[in-house]
Amino acid sequence: MGEYLLVIDEGTTSTRAMLFRPTGECVASEAAPLTQGYPRPGWVEHDAAEIWGRSLRVAGTIVAGAGGPERIAAIGVTNQRETVVFWDRDTGEPLAPAIVWQDRRTADRCRALRDAGHEAMVQARTGLLLDPYFSGSKIGWAMREWPELAAAGDRLAVGTVESWLVWKLTGGLHLTDATNAGRTALMDLETGGWGDGLLDLFGVPRAVLPEIVDCAGRFGETRAFGSPIPIRGLVGDQQAASIGQACLEPGETKATFGTGAFILTHTGRKLASDHRLLSTVAWQLGGERAYALEGSVFVAGSLVQWLRDALGLIGTAAETEALARSVPDNAGVYLVPALSGLGAPWWRPDARGSLSGLSFSATRAHVARAALEAQCYQAHDLKTAFAADGQDWASLRIDGGMVANDWLAQDLADILALPVERPRFTETTALGAAMLAGIGVGLFATLDEATTMRGEIERFEPAIGAHEREARLAGWRHAVKRVLR
Repeated sequence: MGEYLLVIDEGTTSTRAMLFRPTGECVASEAAPLTQGYPRPGWVEHDAAEIWGRSLRVAGTIVAGAGGPERIAAIGVTNQRETVVFWDRDTGEPLAPAIVWQDRRTADRCRALRDAGHEAMVQARTGLLLDPYFSGSKIGWAMREWPELAAAGDRLAVGTVESWLVWKLTGGLHLTDATNAGRTALMDLETGGWGDGLLDLFGVPRAVLPEIVDCAGRFGETRAFGSPIPIRGLVGDQQAASIGQACLEPGETKATFGTGAFILTHTGRKLASDHRLLSTVAWQLGGERAYALEGSVFVAGSLVQWLRDALGLIGTAAETEALARSVPDNAGVYLVPALSGLGAPWWRPDARGSLSGLSFSATRAHVARAALEAQCYQAHDLKTAFAADGQDWASLRIDGGMVANDWLAQDLADILALPVERPRFTETTALGAAMLAGIGVGLFATLDEATTMRGEIERFEPAIGAHEREARLAGWRHAVKRVLR
């Protein structure tokens, strides 16, 4: 058996390969950017061939640097969830653009289904809401609107990104793990299988979908790098981060601030939410599912990217920390980042972003600070919803690209009024996938054993008073109220 675990971490804006020792040490990393297409307002697409080609390239670089495929014990795959790929079983080539999780093209269809009274059934069976975020409505739309899919007949295969990568790596295995299947709005959480009534509701043929499997196990092998390497871990990115943060007991909570922001609280067997949160599969091992309550924010790091690329207010994302520190307060400036609608707990795909409270005293530093503050306010909105569902947080474990920013980590502690923990190694999504691959290949017997891979943490304590906190939150609530009119 090889000595390393290789992770393919396929995200929204980039794909990476990372090499881990079973101790948790990351010894190598390689990344490549991904192109996002915006053919119409609210539409977001990827080129699935680019995803595969660049994932193959970065993984190949890591395998070669490790000394060859015989040095790799197993591969774990983690991915952007809800994004859908359509391909030809015979040629293995994409038949259409991949529809990205941020895409809003099915908003009207979801609204019509909601108005027709279907949301209660969907939520009861899937833990999700009727929102264009989830894969089911995207697949149904594509089956109706793209004739090349219908023309493919029995050759058509559909899956989320890990399904696509496994198909290409293995040369034809069509699999999806339960954490990704659970984000389609097509999987029944209780049975763990595709639900007939759900498939009918969205217009998705069962035959195009993959087999649902555990998050750790034997998922074939790849010869893409020469000698065979077993694939042993599959998991959606947010669940992977939760595992990498060792959120294994009910009540333990993590927040990932990447392209979007996603907060998961482990709930054991509890499924239902009464406050517009999502029930989701935390992991499935040995056919047994554990669950989490999730709040999803659509725009987090992508807001900073927008400030940089679209507005030119900053040169690099790292500048935001110095800019936020350069001003004593936000000068009344609030940025509601509804650039692709508002997620939990509002679920308003029609909402649009706003920048309010501007005066001649406002500078780009205040706008940059408002962008960071918005992440903390959105987290507070979710904390309130989680508490109403009986799942209040005692502390918060954070990760993702944004939290390298110390100012943001401290402001989260200040606004949430609770301790915030940040691991020194913040790439917990890849770490969680490595832990599952380690279980799948027999290096660990349980998730508890695999948590030895998690390293040291830093802790941020609240440092502002209740009056300042409430004044800032009052300004945020006013700004959001104006967006939701």
